[in-house]
Amino acid sequence: MVERKSLRGRMANNEPNPVDVHVGNRIRLRRTVLKITQQQLAKMLGLTFQQIQKYEKGMNRVGASRLWDISRVLDVSMDFFFEDMDAQVINNSPRMLNTHVNMVEERSYSFDDDPMSRKETLELVRAYYKIPNRKIAGQIFDLTVSLSKSSSAFPMQSDD
Repeated sequence: MVERKSLRGRMANNEPNPVDVHVGNRIRLRRTVLKITQQQLAKMLGLTFQQIQKYEKGMNRVGASRLWDISRVLDVSMDFFFEDMDAQVINNSPRMLNTHVNMVEERSYSFDDDPMSRKETLELVRAYYKIPNRKIAGQIFDLTVSLSKSSSAFPMQSDD
């Protein structure tokens, strides 16, 4: 068996690992929702804004202790950074790449595949957090979750 050189979590073509890109996108999403600049986040963490840029692009991997600090500063659980990760991204984790146990057909990762990187998502989240009555906001959240679980609630209509 030929042993390959360690890529330190990067892809064979030296691109950032999609898992690291996903985590970076989630950091950027939360930072943006809170209206915190990269400079402000960097200061809160004792880093440079360039390091935050590299984390958000997935160019630098975020270590566990640093991710813990980021989760505290951004007031989210550690799970937040891994939510909504699709099977293709999961199959590109270093563990999956090293064991050759991919479970999803191989295709290139695109930022467009991640709904968390869409402008519409950010606008929706910002609007939600602007609702002054948190009880109503909670009811809207519950309604949205309920509707998302019921594909038959509102059948697709054509634009005829």
